[in-house]
Amino acid sequence: MDVPLDAMKDTFSSQAPFLPADAPLKMEPQRLHHMPDRHGRPFRILPTTPSTLWLRRLFVFGSALLLTVFGVYRINKVFNSLGVSTLGVIILILFAILAFWIALSFTSSIGGFFSLLFRGGLGLGVHRSGPLPQLKTKTAVLMPTYNEDPERVLAGLKAIYDSILQTGQIDAFDFFILSDTTNPDVWIQEERAFLAFRQSTQDTTRIFYRRRHKNIDRKAGNLGEWVKRFGAAYEQMLTLDADSVMDGNLIIRVVSAMENHAGVGLIQTLPVIIDGKTLFARMQQFAGRVYGPLIAHGVAWWHGSEGNYWGHNAVIRTRAFAEQAGLPHLKGKPPFGGHILSHDFVEAALIRRGGWAVHMIPGLFGSYEESPPSLTDVAIRDRRWSQGNLQHAKILNTKGMHWVSRVHMLMGIGSYVMSPLWLLFLLFGILISLQARFYHPEYFGSTPTLFPHWPKVDPIGAKHVFIGTMAILLAPKLLSFIAALFNRETLKGTGGVIRLFLSIIIETIIGGLIAPIAMLIQTSGVLSILLGRDSGWNAQNREDGRVSLKEVVHGYWLYTVFGILLAIAAWSVSKALFLWMTPVLIGLALAIPLAALTASRDVGLALRKAGLLLIPEETSPPPILQLAATNDRLRRKAQHAAPHKPSEAFKILLESDELVEAHTAALPPARKAGEEINSHQLVGLLKLKEASSLQQAISSLTRQEKSAVLETAEGISLLKQFHK
Repeated sequence: MDVPLDAMKDTFSSQAPFLPADAPLKMEPQRLHHMPDRHGRPFRILPTTPSTLWLRRLFVFGSALLLTVFGVYRINKVFNSLGVSTLGVIILILFAILAFWIALSFTSSIGGFFSLLFRGGLGLGVHRSGPLPQLKTKTAVLMPTYNEDPERVLAGLKAIYDSILQTGQIDAFDFFILSDTTNPDVWIQEERAFLAFRQSTQDTTRIFYRRRHKNIDRKAGNLGEWVKRFGAAYEQMLTLDADSVMDGNLIIRVVSAMENHAGVGLIQTLPVIIDGKTLFARMQQFAGRVYGPLIAHGVAWWHGSEGNYWGHNAVIRTRAFAEQAGLPHLKGKPPFGGHILSHDFVEAALIRRGGWAVHMIPGLFGSYEESPPSLTDVAIRDRRWSQGNLQHAKILNTKGMHWVSRVHMLMGIGSYVMSPLWLLFLLFGILISLQARFYHPEYFGSTPTLFPHWPKVDPIGAKHVFIGTMAILLAPKLLSFIAALFNRETLKGTGGVIRLFLSIIIETIIGGLIAPIAMLIQTSGVLSILLGRDSGWNAQNREDGRVSLKEVVHGYWLYTVFGILLAIAAWSVSKALFLWMTPVLIGLALAIPLAALTASRDVGLALRKAGLLLIPEETSPPPILQLAATNDRLRRKAQHAAPHKPSEAFKILLESDELVEAHTAALPPARKAGEEINSHQLVGLLKLKEASSLQQAISSLTRQEKSAVLETAEGISLLKQFHK
């Protein structure tokens, strides 16, 4: 896909502009404290709602509640067998919340198990095989990007393009690269890669590029700006992420389902994690491929027409999105105020609030994404996600929202709040054990009694509660293993029964050891948010770069110290408590070697060579992944063949008159008198005028000044003085 710049000579003049003609579509921020205008659409029961949906929800929530009540009854006997105490009540409340959380996951997975066995997870008339339906409308494929490696991003987008091309229905799609990039060097690389993409496909009428010069409201603002400017020309939009790859057949089937169901506003596919190299990434992709379908089938089974949205790899009805999903700014300052960070849950809730159905179709494969390569990278991403989900607390009282949409948001909040609650449960467990050991009741006080009220831990009952809790936690993995035994493709693709079983054991043990580290990472993230610290917006690391031992020690020594202190506290109370907490203590004590081990590419690839942690997509890659792999090989080969290819913005532009012409044609309108003055632009232009050489210009301008200069025709004209 990487075409030399000189190969593009005399091509741009015959190409279409960077963007098509405007097709504006009205999209306004929703008023969360007012009822929405549903334009006569029904709300409570939509036409695409499964007839037995209420029974499914009764089973999931009712069974989870019964399990919680039983667990609370048993834990009460453990900690309050001789009477009620303050610490005992606190333990009881914490356990009730945590028990309901894991019980709900368990009962949902039971629904997913039967859905998997009976080949469910479809609906809306979608079929896994058979002739592809013929599309009747136009769909825009949207690839937002923010300071990502452009050639890597477009290698994936070209695989999607080629896959759709093979279906014979490429005319039903346009492709948009929607850049919010702030790094000027990456920006010009994007333009170069975009022109190379057009050149390699010989398609100048379906592939477009737009960079926002003011990236307001992050990804949600990026998509919203596109809808307002071009949305009226497209019935649907397929939203992607920078690491997304989707099969053309899957896209055709999902878009057709949208065409055939006028009341559906959004259809979410199930993205499978691929291309993991490090041990951590391979564990993530194995868990996502083996356990993920069970979980996704489960939630789709009881979500019905009140599904959720994960922000990418989904088809959205453009009119529904424009009509209902305009996001307002929340009152107050970040981290809880300002623009809505985790926009996807809210957009799905607002679309459903407006009377449109939101469905998930996990029964079709062909939707893929990548995983961060290490625990450290996940922690950075989770910090942003944690802030976004906690921010949803201010949206829960939105008027007219469906109760299931509120549940989605509560579950999103819970996925991060549960970590500090688990930590509190552990700490209060130690306290109550300490009190039981050192507290001596007074029998002859002002109120003599033969039955003093102090907490006493029942070790036998505690063991039974522990075993029951672990059984519920591990049950989804066992159900996933059983379901895989009935699926020949999955069983073969994961290496057979024995290798699949061993892989589950490896993932469970290492995942269990990592869990307490993740608990503390998430707890610190939640605390920092409550203290008012904003996460910012950073590009995600998608490469498996090596992490030095020094970096690992610096990042994880505190967790090791905490684990040792916790172990000392537990041992000082009783050996039984120490043994009960052993899984947590070992994980924390080994935080440094665990972080280093899981970030290792060598260990990950060694396990792959041994046939462990395999997924079907790597043992027998589907056509779309073969296309993506081919494009990636070509990208790497081109990089190796041109090691001195410039990556700095000024040097890239000076290499090609055609790129300069294309860049200049896409510049924003010049500033008019009375408009806001850009100080970075003024200073940057002055520095450019006074620079005696290209190298001096590059070294003297800041990143903001360089971006501002590149946004003006005057800046490009000044840059040409350095052309040799």
